[in-house]
Amino acid sequence: MAEPQHTIHEKKDEPRAAAGEFEPKIIGFLCNWCSYAGADLCGVSRYQYPTNVRPVRVMCSTRISPHLVLDIFKAGADGILLGGCHLNDCHYISGNFYTEKRVRLMLKLLEDAGVDPKRLRLEWVSASEGEKFSKVVTEFTETIRNLGPNQVKKDAALRSKIAAADEASDTFRLRALVGKELGLEKTGNVYGNKLEQTELEKLIDIATKEEFERSLILELSKDKARSVKELGKIMEVPTDRVLRHIVVLRQKNMLSMDHPEGFTPTYKTIIIGGEQ
Repeated sequence: MAEPQHTIHEKKDEPRAAAGEFEPKIIGFLCNWCSYAGADLCGVSRYQYPTNVRPVRVMCSTRISPHLVLDIFKAGADGILLGGCHLNDCHYISGNFYTEKRVRLMLKLLEDAGVDPKRLRLEWVSASEGEKFSKVVTEFTETIRNLGPNQVKKDAALRSKIAAADEASDTFRLRALVGKELGLEKTGNVYGNKLEQTELEKLIDIATKEEFERSLILELSKDKARSVKELGKIMEVPTDRVLRHIVVLRQKNMLSMDHPEGFTPTYKTIIIGGEQ
C-alpha cells in the first residue's frame, strides 16, 4: 500500500506579512489532556501569540513518531512544536518519558541530515498554563523566523538527506532501541541488569549514525548506480565505512551490484515492487 504523503499548505486566512517577509509554517502537536487544554485557556484568557502554528490535537505526545516528524519536515514544514504533560503528570503514566527518548532521536537525525535541531521544540505545558503556551509559541515562531524557511524543496542534497533520515527513523533497529531504552534504564534486561543512561545513549547514537548513512546510500542509489568512491565523496564519509555499509545492505538484499565500469563496481538500490 502506498505510503501517505504529507503536504504543507498555506492558510488562506493567514494575515499577510509585508511583501517579501518570511512567515514560518509551524505544525504543533498538542497533547489532548494538557497542552491542547493550555492552548484553549490561552485563547479564553485573551493572551496574544502568532498564528503561524497549525495545532493538531493528539491523545498523548508519545503518539508522535520520529518517522512522522521527519516526514513533515520532508514535506516542507519550517518548524514542529511538540507539547505534552509535565513529567510524572502524564494521563497515561509514562507517555512523556518515551516522548523524551524519541525527541532525542529526532534531534540527532535532524543534525545528521543538516537541519538545525532548533526547528524542533519539545515543551511541557499543563492545562493551567495558558500564558506559558503563549510565550512558547511566540518564542518558537521568532526562532524559526530567524532561521529562515526550510530549503528542502529547493536543495536536492538536503532533500536526499532528510529522506534518508526519515527512512532511518523507521528502521526496526532504531525503533527497537528507542522503544526499549526507558525499560532498560528503569527495570533492566531479562537478566535484571540495568544499563546506564549515558551508555545507552552512546549505543543509540552509533546505531543512528549507521542507519542514517545506510539509508542515505539507498537514497542516493535509487536513480543511478554509484561506486563506493562516488558515494564517499557525496556523503563526505571515508570509503572504507561506505564499503562496510554496502556489505550490510547487500546481505539484506537492499542493494545490487550493477554492471561494473572497467574494474569499478557500482551499486543500485533494489526497489521492491518496482523496477530496479
